[in-house]
Amino acid sequence: MNRHVNAISGRLSLRPPQRRSLEILDRITEISPPKKDTDIQAALAAISSEFPSVTDFEREFPSLCFALATGVGKTRLMGAFISYLHLAHGFNNFFVLSPNLTIYNKLIADFTPNTRKYVFTGIAEFATEAPALITGDNYEGMAGTLFDQLHRCKINVFNISKINSEVRGGKSPRIKRLSEYIGESYFDYLAGLPDLVLIMDESHRYRASAGVRAINELKPIIGLELTATPLVETARGPVPFKNVIYDYALGKAMEDGFVKEPAVVTRKNFNSAGMSREEVEKLKLEDGVRLHESVKVELETYARESANEIVKPFLLVIARDTT
Repeated sequence: MNRHVNAISGRLSLRPPQRRSLEILDRITEISPPKKDTDIQAALAAISSEFPSVTDFEREFPSLCFALATGVGKTRLMGAFISYLHLAHGFNNFFVLSPNLTIYNKLIADFTPNTRKYVFTGIAEFATEAPALITGDNYEGMAGTLFDQLHRCKINVFNISKINSEVRGGKSPRIKRLSEYIGESYFDYLAGLPDLVLIMDESHRYRASAGVRAINELKPIIGLELTATPLVETARGPVPFKNVIYDYALGKAMEDGFVKEPAVVTRKNFNSAGMSREEVEKLKLEDGVRLHESVKVELETYARESANEIVKPFLLVIARDTT
């Protein structure tokens, strides 16, 4: 086992599924070393011979999906991946893609030193010189300093939903505009790097988007997808990813104690016959709000009776994109 895998696993206190993911990445770099303009078919043959679940990269570069249940720790795993590829292989350039503004802001915080959930806490090499953090908001201002940091690890964090909005109508994203500081667009600068690694958070949400098709032109040496739902929703139903190399499902996470067992609430003898889809959705929302208010009262009552701090519940509604 690579000494860096052992060291990083210990320093970051990786959970077994996180460590296993890192071990798999280590093995991939042995059987198909990431490099620019790699032979896609040869790489696929080498990887699928040992990991038969990978039948297609589904991109123009080697891309592998680590399907980990929500709550297991995908962001920390990103930190482990970056630490390993930098320390073991000398890769300095990483492009992290987030699905929306909320996760984009969270990732920026998690990659910022001295924050509560800083992902590189324990990595000595990053304690002395933290990776440069370049975002979709500051990359134009940072462009002038890029060549002063040729050997420094750089992490780019971008929001795919913003890129999607920029490419509507066949337009080019802002990242492709010429920068007077570097003599080319920041996009072309990234595409020309010999060691660019693409990390896609919650990749199932934007796999087929126009923004991702633009991002594919970066042609990284390897893509690493992280999601709890390795499926693409289509008009014909969900289509499974073909590049899942490791699957740690919710059931296994619950069994191992990493995720709390969820409670499912249903209506007794419910019959939706005669109801439109909109009416059913509205009923679900109303039931959810009623349950939320009920739980809120129960928690407040328990806190007062037991002299504990009041815990506020939250209601999460996931809306399907109907555009």
